[in-house]
Amino acid sequence: MELGGHWDMNSAPRVVSETAERKQERKTGTEAEAADSGAVRARRFLLCLYLVGFLDLFGVSMVVPLLSLHVKSLGASPTVAGIVGSSYGVLQLFSSTLVGCWSDVVGRRSSLLACILLSALGYLLLGAATNVFLFVLARVPAGIFKHTLSISRALLSDVVPEKERPLVIGHFNTASGVGFILGPMVGGYLTELEDGFYLTAFICFLVFILNAGLVWFFPWREAKPGSTEKGLPLRKTHVLLGRSHDAVQEAATSRGARPSKKTARPWVEVVLALRNMKNLLFSEMWDIFLVRLLMAMAVMLYYSNFVLALEERFGVRPKVTGYLISYSSMLGAVAGLALGPILRLYKHNSQALLLHSSILTCTLLLLYSLAPTMGAVVLSSTLLSFSTAIGRTCITDLQLTVGGAQASGTLIGVGQSVTAVGRIIAPLLSGVAQEVSPCGPPSLGAALALVAIFIMSLNKRHSSGDGNSKLKIE
Repeated sequence: MELGGHWDMNSAPRVVSETAERKQERKTGTEAEAADSGAVRARRFLLCLYLVGFLDLFGVSMVVPLLSLHVKSLGASPTVAGIVGSSYGVLQLFSSTLVGCWSDVVGRRSSLLACILLSALGYLLLGAATNVFLFVLARVPAGIFKHTLSISRALLSDVVPEKERPLVIGHFNTASGVGFILGPMVGGYLTELEDGFYLTAFICFLVFILNAGLVWFFPWREAKPGSTEKGLPLRKTHVLLGRSHDAVQEAATSRGARPSKKTARPWVEVVLALRNMKNLLFSEMWDIFLVRLLMAMAVMLYYSNFVLALEERFGVRPKVTGYLISYSSMLGAVAGLALGPILRLYKHNSQALLLHSSILTCTLLLLYSLAPTMGAVVLSSTLLSFSTAIGRTCITDLQLTVGGAQASGTLIGVGQSVTAVGRIIAPLLSGVAQEVSPCGPPSLGAALALVAIFIMSLNKRHSSGDGNSKLKIE
């Protein structure tokens, strides 16, 4: 390179080029290693969240099937037992939206921990209840704060790109569904023991405490969502409710050169966010939530008299019907795993998939209503497990796509409130329809599903989006 004390000018560019190539290779290798490491850490975060969903429904499903029997053992009449049961739905109706919006403001971590711990308190009190009054009192904390699954879904929408959101939420529903399948088996075994209900409620309390510990030790630094660690700033809420970023910046500039370091109180932000959310719902999303209500009521009407209808129509014993329900629940969990290939087939168009799954649900409800044999009932139940599980995931994804994922807690909370309205109305409609025929409730459900299909056909939105292919991670 240096000849006779002189620098070889022809070799200089080659040396610089080789050095630059080596630096670029090292940089590329470092970026690839960082990307792989980030993907592994993000995957671990999702697995932890799936475990939270599993433990949540595992604990709840141990106790819930035993509630009606236990309240009757405390001396409650059937009418009082029915009122006690419906009180939970009423509490959920008024608290779902509020708690969801609260999670947008104060952050997912704080709200998820608070909901888990207060729900755990409710189940501990339930195990200690010795009369109907204490039983009703114990249901209040769970009725208000048992929104752990809703907040978990909102957290998922924070940390995954829009394109992958339906698939990840489907996997979360699968994990939760497995917990719902295993929980009743454990609860049924424990209730056979002496003071079995109290033991079951206490174990449910311990499961929720375990869940709270899991959330506390979450690898939160491995995900970088918009509003998990810290609350959602109010100006971001306005952005997702229809105001552009530029408009917000102009408004902030007009008020002063610098943004104020003082922030509004969380509950003030909740009220303001709910006020703006109301405008969004009635102007842009009314059809989505109406479809959710109609489809939820259609499925509830199908299940409302399932055991009684099969006994009256085909002489099937309740025990065999219970096996059929468990079989359907397992298929619904499997449907979450099949969502990925189906979404790819539909090019991630959630609205088209929702429309087709609703058409299938309507057809199957009609088939079940007219089924001449148990074989047709089993066929309709099998396919309904898939269509309802896919439709439930798609309607959630459509809410977040249209409403904006930044307010995912509020949007999912509103959706849960809509479902709670269905839980209140569906039993009343089922009772009236059953006076006509055992096939009345599912036939009415098919009619409601048909109305939902008609609304979806009239109000078409483009729900697919090009999200990033990786989780948002540090």
